[in-house]
Amino acid sequence: MKKYIALSFVLLASAFTSAFIPNFAPSVKDITLEDILVNRVFAQKSVYGLRSMNDGEHYTQIKDGALAKYKYATGEFVENIVKFESLNINPENYEFSDDETKILFTTNSNYVYRRSFTADYYIYYISSKQCQPLSANGQQKAAQFSPDGAKIAFVRDNNMFIKLLDSGSEQQITFDGKYNEIINGHADWVYEEEYELTQAFEWSPDSKKIAFYRFDESRVKEYNMNTFDNELYPKNQSFKYPKAGEENSIVDIFVYDIFTKNTTKMNIVNETDQYIARIKWNGNKLSIIRLNRKQNHLDILLANVENGETQTIYNDTEEYYIERVDNKFLTFISSGNEFLVMNERDGYMHLYRYSIDGKLINQVTKGNWEITELVGCDEIQKTVYYISCESSPLQRELYCINLDGSNKKKLSAQNGTNSVVFGKGFKYYVNFFNNADTPLLVTLHSNDGKLLRTLEDNAHISKLVKEYNIAKREFFQFETGENIILNGYIIKPVNFDENKKYPVLMTQYSGPGSQEVRNSFKIDWEQVLAAKGYIVVCVDGRGTGGRGEYFRKQTYGQLGKYEVIDQIETAKYIGKLPYADAKRIGIWGWSFGGFMSLNCILQAYEFFKLAIAVAPVTNWRFYDSIYTELYNGLPQENPDGYDSNSPITYANRLRGKLLIIHGTADDNVHIQNTYEMTAKLIAEGKQFDMMIYPDKNHSIYGGITRFQLFTKKINYILENL
Repeated sequence: MKKYIALSFVLLASAFTSAFIPNFAPSVKDITLEDILVNRVFAQKSVYGLRSMNDGEHYTQIKDGALAKYKYATGEFVENIVKFESLNINPENYEFSDDETKILFTTNSNYVYRRSFTADYYIYYISSKQCQPLSANGQQKAAQFSPDGAKIAFVRDNNMFIKLLDSGSEQQITFDGKYNEIINGHADWVYEEEYELTQAFEWSPDSKKIAFYRFDESRVKEYNMNTFDNELYPKNQSFKYPKAGEENSIVDIFVYDIFTKNTTKMNIVNETDQYIARIKWNGNKLSIIRLNRKQNHLDILLANVENGETQTIYNDTEEYYIERVDNKFLTFISSGNEFLVMNERDGYMHLYRYSIDGKLINQVTKGNWEITELVGCDEIQKTVYYISCESSPLQRELYCINLDGSNKKKLSAQNGTNSVVFGKGFKYYVNFFNNADTPLLVTLHSNDGKLLRTLEDNAHISKLVKEYNIAKREFFQFETGENIILNGYIIKPVNFDENKKYPVLMTQYSGPGSQEVRNSFKIDWEQVLAAKGYIVVCVDGRGTGGRGEYFRKQTYGQLGKYEVIDQIETAKYIGKLPYADAKRIGIWGWSFGGFMSLNCILQAYEFFKLAIAVAPVTNWRFYDSIYTELYNGLPQENPDGYDSNSPITYANRLRGKLLIIHGTADDNVHIQNTYEMTAKLIAEGKQFDMMIYPDKNHSIYGGITRFQLFTKKINYILENL
């Protein structure tokens, strides 16, 4: 009883004093667009430009005006290899020669398209501390050391050159390069965009030969694009852009002998309508990865570079398409006597091991889940490292497994999104991790997954989050009317009241193999909308990634059909939630997402009051050959798949509010898409809104442009939804 009385007194005293003492707790702020795009309050720090050294115990990084060397295990600073002030240059990137006696620095990069650029290159000799320009003849492209470090190959004016470092002389090895006609050693527009290929040459391991692509784009039709740049007369930029069903570049592979100066053409079959996705040396032979025009049949050819003759060591045929090939698709192992490839023969992307004569040795990974990246193969330990979504499509986790498929181990410790970069020798790796509640965490690990130290934890972001009213993302699933389970996330308004009804903005991309619903950290304009009383919803429909071949490929040939159905199903589901206002649902998207938002408001205006489409494709006939035909087939063979899913077809159905945004210098999704869409809307007498960004590309970047664009979008939503 005494204890009860004493406790009652303490509680009463506490209540009395708290009623009269001011609350000095820091106030919580609403997040603003200025916080995100102007002041970049929530910009996450990362670790950039790490290069493993040959010993696997050290790495280098550009830091504080120098190229510095550190120990992996401890992070201890070892030395500054070079201070840039002594060179009078400001490097943006760098590459060591294989023997680590020289460094190639990249400066003054001028981007041509998304990935390609010209630049000034400088060669730094570590022992003598001398720095020399690669060339006095203007900027170059794609400069690269030979494996012996005695030469550098590069591209200038669509021709290939070799710099002999001992003599300082330039050796031109092609002479037919010409703008908009012939490209040697560098990719054309569509290969750059879709195969992520810019440097289109490879040194042989012994540095005696160099294999290179030759693109004959003379038959490819040109796209013309005006740029204004405050000039009295606009400039006309003309470049070769193969649209769906139109002619592509004719691609040949050549091998140049440094000493004989002979150039030999590889026999890749007398076929002009095909793709050469990659070339890769295997000892003194060259592998060539070839796909047919429909991209549903793939061959790996092995070429004798002395006479150009080839043999097929691997082929794969799929009913619909083969996923686009990247640098990790083919890995030679066991001194070139075996190789690893990824394919979907069991319905999921997995890793397979073959002998060099094309015989299957074993399937390395298997299960109803997908590998998303082959990180690397430690041949000494006979171990493969890979990223997969084994536990959930929303996760990305690091695993290792023996080449024979045994002893699989999960190395990543936390649920979320992991990506890794291994050092040479596979002794250490840097792990980049985040999840919905954790900003980017960069850590160093030994190859068994053991945490050695933290490189960056973004603790300032974790602290900032507590100072703002930030609505969290909540993950959910629902079942559509076709009994399909879809993954999504929802962001509810700040100070959410389940007894109120809130307007809803649906955000999506929806493109083939993409994933927006991932367990990853993101604070952006969606939280700004939540602070203004909006629900934000995102759902990955059919065609998106992480869920196997059938889920992804069932949209083939009808690009946009099932994706739109699933977004409509999402609107129906969200509209039935007690706190969602079914009469105030909007949708927005960029690029493929813009294509989707147009289709949704036009085909299902009863469910969508508003749509915003940024840089939208409006008919897949207008887009490039590799991407479009991969997912939709050729328009000559599938005209209905193109036209019945084009938003232009449904322009007469517009009922709600529509805002279309595009940049005039978009070399990717041409503004032609928006012009054709708006022309049809005008012809149908429909009212809509449009925002044009002069001289801006597909990303619509530059100065305050992004802030202005997102302000426009937010205001449009506030006024109309």
